[in-house]
Amino acid sequence: MVTEYSTIGEIAGPLVVMNDVDHATYEELVEVELPGGELRRGKVLEVDRNRVLIQIFEGTRGVDTAKTKVRFLGRGLELAVSPDILGRIFNGLGIPIDDGPKIIPEKRLDINGSPINPYARIYPQEFIQTGISAIDGLNTLVRGQKLPIFSGFGLPHSELAAQIARQATVPGAEQAFAIVFAAMGITFEEANYFIRDFQETGAMERVVLFINLANDPTIERIATPRAALTAAEYLAFERGMHVLVILTDMTNYCEALREVSVARKEIPGRRGYPGYLYTDLATMYERAGLLKGEKEGEVKEGSITQIPVLSMPDDDKTHPIPDLTGYITEGQIILDRSLHRKGIYPPINVLPSLSRLRDKGIGKGRTREDHAELANQLFSSYARSKEVEELAVVLGEAALTDTDKAFMKFGEAFEKSFVQQALDENRTIEQTLDIGWDLLRMIPKIEIKRIRDEYIEKYLPKEEKDESVSENES
Repeated sequence: MVTEYSTIGEIAGPLVVMNDVDHATYEELVEVELPGGELRRGKVLEVDRNRVLIQIFEGTRGVDTAKTKVRFLGRGLELAVSPDILGRIFNGLGIPIDDGPKIIPEKRLDINGSPINPYARIYPQEFIQTGISAIDGLNTLVRGQKLPIFSGFGLPHSELAAQIARQATVPGAEQAFAIVFAAMGITFEEANYFIRDFQETGAMERVVLFINLANDPTIERIATPRAALTAAEYLAFERGMHVLVILTDMTNYCEALREVSVARKEIPGRRGYPGYLYTDLATMYERAGLLKGEKEGEVKEGSITQIPVLSMPDDDKTHPIPDLTGYITEGQIILDRSLHRKGIYPPINVLPSLSRLRDKGIGKGRTREDHAELANQLFSSYARSKEVEELAVVLGEAALTDTDKAFMKFGEAFEKSFVQQALDENRTIEQTLDIGWDLLRMIPKIEIKRIRDEYIEKYLPKEEKDESVSENES
């Protein structure tokens, strides 16, 4: 039932206080009619008896406390969904902005949704191939996982996010694969980059794109990831699709949340962010996963995998946003400024990066039998190369042993051939693993301690093995 009031008592930033309102409910959608006839939308934030606090999505400029009418619509913010949302571009509230045909909704879903009940979950254990060696090889993404990208301002996280969106697949899966891409607080140039990239590469037909520009209302930014996740839930659990959700940039989302919290005069938490920031992020991150089927041991068709992207202010991993995100999610991919200065793309630092579900999604029948041991050896060897680099700075290269020098060369080659790849280079997992084996030629065989002999015999090229053996014998 729609009810209308003209009892605005106070305006503070994007917030409006209404008096003498009956039967308003939390998160209820409202329609605001300005004196000139312009319509804006908002939602109820608080209800205290007959006083109601409302946030206006388009801002409160031009709102006249005496002449503005507010209609309570009796429902929350909803997203119209149907299979036709694939290939379409929406604003942060889920309204089409691509001049395409009107979407005839199959149903309307409340964007707030709900986190998945832990009892209803299935443990993620299927490999998702991104085509990026530093992720697929060492920090593997698993279907149903939440794996954030921690970046810094000025690093190419937008390019990396677009590349993952273009290339991501579930090898051998029969179900269709879709991407839900939500961009929050981005510039017009970045929005054009994403749209053009998806259209020119043909990826747009499987993408649902939500765009909230930097000059769009702050309140809309808070709704954007929720609208995107609602679209993902529809495609995954009602259409049986594998869905990868990319949310960029979560820092802009959290800044919008802080802005609204300040306007509401809430007691601030760490660095001015609201004390409920952890809970708020968890309500979105926990909307990823796989669900149990109706029968015992059965998996429901469809899944949601999340890659939130966030910029760390001052490259600080202890900042509240990456810190809290790390607690909720299953690992992190960290972009490194020093690798970026070397001209390496993507500048993923594999040492502090981590995928907690990697070992569940790799191995025989999923990627390849040697994957886990090869990944451990590459990680160990690269860590050793960094230790040798530090030693060379202190003692000089003349003090290094031949083995130390071999590891130093390995580290340089690892960054240039394994981590580095082109923006449009889509490597299969087999290519990634073969590059790793190629790199192990550079270190003495006696130092390959984390791979069983049968795998060395099978995957290390014969002529290179012989050279390694002869070097050790000499």
